[in-house]
Amino acid sequence: MQMRTSRVLRKIAAGGVAGCVKLNLADPRVVEIAAQSGIDSVWIDMEHVPTDWATVENCVRTAKNYDTDVMVRVAKGSYSDLIRPFEADATGIMVPHVMSLQEAEYTVRMTKFHPIGRRPIDGGNQDAAYCRIGMTDYIEQANRERFVCYQIEDPEALPDLEKIAALPGVDMVHFGPGDYSQAIGAPGDMSHPEIARVRKLIADVCRKNSKIAATVAGPGTVKEIAEMGYRYISVGADVVGLTTYFDSVASIFSGGLV
Repeated sequence: MQMRTSRVLRKIAAGGVAGCVKLNLADPRVVEIAAQSGIDSVWIDMEHVPTDWATVENCVRTAKNYDTDVMVRVAKGSYSDLIRPFEADATGIMVPHVMSLQEAEYTVRMTKFHPIGRRPIDGGNQDAAYCRIGMTDYIEQANRERFVCYQIEDPEALPDLEKIAALPGVDMVHFGPGDYSQAIGAPGDMSHPEIARVRKLIADVCRKNSKIAATVAGPGTVKEIAEMGYRYISVGADVVGLTTYFDSVASIFSGGLV
């Protein structure tokens, strides 16, 4: 028996750009609606959203029905917070606010199996088909088919950026422009020249080290971001779609029709 292969990694390996949408609501029905669209992956958040582990597991089960990857942005805590999404068979995790080479090295150690790291082994969960995949196969497949994304959102990480990207076990480096704009004293100013500089820097460093560059974009900037070298791009969120739709419906009745 084999682990499910990553749609995101397959698409990028074939020279494509993988798409993602963020799901704050993290309801399996929302995951199903998104997956039915044909999107490559969905991003479930546990940093800012009080999503529980059972919900994550059910979201992953739902996404797999459509060969859609799930990336979980973890809450920074114990090593268990890093590996539980993988054991629920999420395809990737995103580690927010990676601040140093030391932190990146620790994350590699906790999220990759031998010979790259020392991730604790269980094997009795969805990712190893409840012990149906033998240990050596499980370790090899998990290292190959599951990705760890390191989110760079702070200037403090930049001195170590090259070394972080060069680490074996770092699969993806994600630029988070929102928090970065706040960190440089320009909250929400996506046109700030420092945002543009760091966005390009991360793309260049990833290309140099054969790592996947990831970030967020709007519908109108995806082409530009992809041409810069980004290969994993998240666009929009379920809450944005719903608020836009409900606001448009409410506006129909706001003019005093009755």
